[in-house]
Amino acid sequence: MSQLYHKELEALQRANRLRTRSVVDERLKDFASNDYLGLAHLEELHNKTAHYLAQQKTHAPKASMLVNGYHQIHKDFEIALATANGFEEGIVFGSGFNANIALIEALTRKNDCVFMDEKYHASGVLGTQLNGINVVFFRHNDMNHLKELLHESTAQRKIIAVEGIYSMDGDLCPKEVFTIAQEEENRLLIVDEAHSSGVVGEHLMGVFDLYNIPIKPNVIKMGTLGKAYGSFGAYILASSHIVTYLLNRAKPLIYATALSLYDTKRAHYALEYILDNATALKAMIQKRQKIVYELLGADVPGLIVPLRVGDNRAVMNIKEDLSSQGFSVGAIRQPTVDVAIIRFIARLGESEEDCMKLCTLVKKGVACYV
Repeated sequence: MSQLYHKELEALQRANRLRTRSVVDERLKDFASNDYLGLAHLEELHNKTAHYLAQQKTHAPKASMLVNGYHQIHKDFEIALATANGFEEGIVFGSGFNANIALIEALTRKNDCVFMDEKYHASGVLGTQLNGINVVFFRHNDMNHLKELLHESTAQRKIIAVEGIYSMDGDLCPKEVFTIAQEEENRLLIVDEAHSSGVVGEHLMGVFDLYNIPIKPNVIKMGTLGKAYGSFGAYILASSHIVTYLLNRAKPLIYATALSLYDTKRAHYALEYILDNATALKAMIQKRQKIVYELLGADVPGLIVPLRVGDNRAVMNIKEDLSSQGFSVGAIRQPTVDVAIIRFIARLGESEEDCMKLCTLVKKGVACYV
């Protein structure tokens, strides 16, 4: 068979950017995944979900939500999410990637403009490349730059897109962005809370909760279920007006099979678990943040710990060395990041003692290359 992409793959190999995959080694201490609270391993959630579904006539959605794939399990979870976060309505999606594409592609019409943080997730960036969408990127977390761009724009609708906690840098969006979104009636604000929901806030509901933001009709929250919620899928929370619009315009919702019933119900139980145990979970999060600060000097607002290395080969060497010592971490290379980093998650699914040990090993490993 002709190898039509041989040159492209060779170029990636030479640049130490060739991606591969391997079956997860469950013998390693997991500091690589985004299972922030360790709920993916919580047997209580699995057992409750399996028991509930065993009593149901249907165990899979079978179709799009707009055909006959919308089940009471979906509806109950959407209501619970909207209530917990103070929004009017919600919709569950098959993934955060699809939810971001749906938002950007559906909401941005002719004569509109998206103002997107330059470090917004790749799914949102891909969404801006569909249908000739007008997009302007502002410097990361630079609210003055955002205000300048908004002031200069004559767009009919101005859609601002930020993340609650940024997936690679691990930093928070500024509180000021919520004020900026309210300065003109034609502004919408999308907040991707994939990495902040379940991690920050008084009730661990994310940055709206953390900053105590009153929910307005022009703000939209997107969150994922495959991270802090220990399940799979995503959701969008918004006004009833926006939700109705998305039901009619969001292609990843209209033309895709609905989210699995198992993942939806498991996420619902996870939501209840987080709300019921928020105080204890916050205390555990704070302990790990303290460990990271004391051993690495990194003051992280969530549980993402990025350490700059700057060399693609070096981050892979560090990752492999840590793996040989029993720890799984992320080695993130360009183009995902500007400069190669070791990224680990100080997740609650592993012990404080192992978190301390990893921090010590990482510090030594990174020091060899910087």
